[in-house]
Amino acid sequence: MTADQVTRLIVAVAQLVGVLIWPALIFFVVVRFRSGLMDFFGHIGEVSVKAPGAEISAKRQEAAAAMGAAVGARELAGAGPEVAVADPREVADALPSVRAQRRMEGSRVLWVDDRPDNNRYERRALEALGLRIDLSKSTDDALEKVQGREYNVIISDMSRPPDDRAGYTLLKKLRDAGYSTPFIIYASSRDPKHVQEARQRGALGATNRPQELLEMVTRALT
Repeated sequence: MTADQVTRLIVAVAQLVGVLIWPALIFFVVVRFRSGLMDFFGHIGEVSVKAPGAEISAKRQEAAAAMGAAVGARELAGAGPEVAVADPREVADALPSVRAQRRMEGSRVLWVDDRPDNNRYERRALEALGLRIDLSKSTDDALEKVQGREYNVIISDMSRPPDDRAGYTLLKKLRDAGYSTPFIIYASSRDPKHVQEARQRGALGATNRPQELLEMVTRALT
């Protein structure tokens, strides 16, 4: 089956059964048709529905699909034993309410990661919900961007060569400079001791789960 055929299958099924099937279908597609995922998301982003309320619904479907793809991709990448394939309803439940989504729209996120391709589906989900994302690959570049633009939330990985704790380095420099922007560590662990340390250092938390990341971003922006 070609990527184009997979795309048509996804669209047809989604039209029949609605938003909750998207994550489950995406899990299947990630495993069986990983090479066609980028083509699929390139096509789906071009769909525009103008009826009142329908555009939000379509974007929520896109966000749910992207979150499902994020979970599947992290599972395939072997992000760690703590990451498991999520129940489709859990992915859907992680989406913000429609009211919260409206409040989040237009918020600007700085995402700091030296390998941004690892988070492309998570970013697609946030963008589908109306967030604007700037990328940065280093601590120094992130600090420059913060000086030139106001951000509503900052997401950072933990390790960026040569600093194994670059996430905390960036957080400390931001706080020392007086920036109180909500800060989230999105890395390879959600071990309770790592979560506790992140919070003690001034972050909202630390996680390796796409659903939990979305919930933290929603909490920070609403």
